[in-house]
Amino acid sequence: MLASFLAVFGCACAALVESPGTQVPRSASAALQTAASAAQEPLDLRLAWKDNLLTISAPGLPGETIEVWYLEAFCRSGSTDRKWEETVIPHQTELVSQSADGKELRLHSVVEPAVTVEHVLRAEADGVAFDLTLRNSGERYVDVVWGQPCIRVEKFTGLGQEDYIRNCFIHTDNGFQSLGQLPRNEEARYHGGQIYVPSGINTNDVNPRPRSPVTPALPLIGCVSADGQWLLAAAWSDTQELFQGVITCIHSDFRIGGLAPGETKHLRGKISCFNDTRRILLHEPVTASPCATCPAPRAGRVSTALSRTH
Repeated sequence: MLASFLAVFGCACAALVESPGTQVPRSASAALQTAASAAQEPLDLRLAWKDNLLTISAPGLPGETIEVWYLEAFCRSGSTDRKWEETVIPHQTELVSQSADGKELRLHSVVEPAVTVEHVLRAEADGVAFDLTLRNSGERYVDVVWGQPCIRVEKFTGLGQEDYIRNCFIHTDNGFQSLGQLPRNEEARYHGGQIYVPSGINTNDVNPRPRSPVTPALPLIGCVSADGQWLLAAAWSDTQELFQGVITCIHSDFRIGGLAPGETKHLRGKISCFNDTRRILLHEPVTASPCATCPAPRAGRVSTALSRTH
């Protein structure tokens, strides 16, 4: 069922590559938007946030809710071979507002010493859109290089830490592939899990967990539900790493790249849900066109979305 699902999803994303030979993404965020709009009826998603936990709910959603540790961590450079507590930058996030219908959340984060992050989260017909504005109001450069939203998928996949990777996937030069089919490394400062680093990212600045030799061709990560009828995928406009964690979770970790004094940066992300059973089972082709308004990925920051490391 996973292979069939990914083949359908791949058809919807095919317009995002320059040619079958190069597999160059124009925008992974556009991949999720295009595939979802082509494949299903609108979802009635609702959002709630409390104590750094984002809850996404919708009628019929596998496991009833999807929980996202939002946000788990902001991280410094040089993280790959260093104690995790020396990498994490203290931060605090609070709820600013929540719409009465549960369709929009606004959050405010303070990242030491002088960075603020304004988050706007919107429930859309095909998933949850994230818009972040980061600003350094201080007089010195802040080495805040990447951030970690942690998507917990044990209820969605119906599987545990030992076997859920068989339902998870990334996109490689050979197309969409299950993480269970890809080569893995086991040696790192901390054992367990697997990271996948997009081209152009400094491998000294990623999670100190084992790093796969596989380079993602599209910087998105996802999984298939226990019944094989839903797909969940995540991507960001700038991606530091993809990560299969150690608490039955997946990450598309966004890249910030540091902030100069007075500098402001904007990031966009998407968690998308698909549930078109008919196309999955019948392997019906999906036609799609690239997103005309999505920016091309920038060099070194390929386009795509813990106090304990995992």
